[in-house]
Amino acid sequence: MTTLTAFVVLVLLVGLERLAELVVSQRNAAWSLARGGVETGQGHYPFMVVLHTGFLVAMLLEAFVRRPDVPAALAWSMLAVVVAAQALRWWCIVTLGPRWSTRVIVVPGLAPVRSGPYRWLSHPNYVAVVAEGVALPLVHASWVTALVFTVANAALLTVRLRAENAALATLPPVEVGSRA
Repeated sequence: MTTLTAFVVLVLLVGLERLAELVVSQRNAAWSLARGGVETGQGHYPFMVVLHTGFLVAMLLEAFVRRPDVPAALAWSMLAVVVAAQALRWWCIVTLGPRWSTRVIVVPGLAPVRSGPYRWLSHPNYVAVVAEGVALPLVHASWVTALVFTVANAALLTVRLRAENAALATLPPVEVGSRA
């Protein structure tokens, strides 16, 4: 198998993982909304969908057009970062349980989750997104995609984090010693 073929398979696997996320997200959004959940930040969501979909397509196009030489050390180290980012992402999803969604939805009265990776970081899922945004294209030396996505994603995350933090501020505080 050529490195380009292996890269295409990897990107397709990540695309399938994104579809699995959307299934989980739809189910969890329904759970939250059925419990009085309030959605905010809808305005940036279509841009987020286009950006993340375009990211997958762009790195494949770049790999096919540029056909770069890919140093093995770069490919393997970036693959390790991609795997770690996926593990962190799914740790976030499992930790938040039915409260996790690709949309910003909070259920009034539920305290913020402060377990799992949320013990150390307010938004660990975005650490995974940023790491993957750099590493996945670099598995096949698609540095233009890595750079453009990182800049566009930084702009998106500025808006997204503002919306998410405002929504989370409406929740009751976590009690000391609580495992919420």
